[in-house]
Amino acid sequence: MQIARVIGNVVSTVKNVSLEGRKFLIVQTLDADLKAKGSPMVALDAVGAGVGELVFWCRGKEASFPFKRDETPTDCTIVGIIDSDAHVFNGR
Repeated sequence: MQIARVIGNVVSTVKNVSLEGRKFLIVQTLDADLKAKGSPMVALDAVGAGVGELVFWCRGKEASFPFKRDETPTDCTIVGIIDSDAHVFNGR
């Protein structure tokens, strides 16, 4: 799993039927110091996250585990919301 910040929404009026009612969000992956790293990605939301929230996400086959795995085409899913930046510890 990776830590990220939700930085935007994606609106899709046409999508796979298994994604109906699900929200897509743009996430920016963060390093251990909560600094942006890499390019933003589109993630399927499984927890009700919103713009500005700190979240953790997974990708690969695990990304479909919160849903009906064989039916949900996702490789990046938000699986948790971190209460605040203060709840991220970097071994300090």
